[in-house]
Amino acid sequence: MEIQTADKHRATVVTLLKAEKLLTDDLPESLENFVVATDAEGVIGVAGLEVYGQYGLLRSVAVRADKRDRGIAKELIKEIEALATGKGLTELFLLTETASVYFGRKGYEQISRAEVPAEVQASSEFSYACPQSAIVMKKKLTL
Repeated sequence: MEIQTADKHRATVVTLLKAEKLLTDDLPESLENFVVATDAEGVIGVAGLEVYGQYGLLRSVAVRADKRDRGIAKELIKEIEALATGKGLTELFLLTETASVYFGRKGYEQISRAEVPAEVQASSEFSYACPQSAIVMKKKLTL
């Protein structure tokens, strides 16, 4: 398995996200802050970062169903966290409807929407794309 930037894999990323019932309508034109996991079969996982000032939004974490339970998501998240740290971000936020236990094991803590900085709340994920019932989580990054 190899982790690389997602720029050249947009169509495959969209297909994977749709298969996992994750949002694609609000994907940025450039996937420069997205990474993919690839193997001999092609793209098998994806994760993305949106930057809002000193904060980041972790989004679009997905692994192909037949490739799960192999540590792929863990490696993708590690890569996004390193990217965020490299950009000088201090905290990462995410919204999830199904994976709060998983992200809790990765150091993310559940918070209320009111605790999310205004810049991140203005994102499409927070403002309209994800339902109000989604769990909000954050992780402090160490620079």
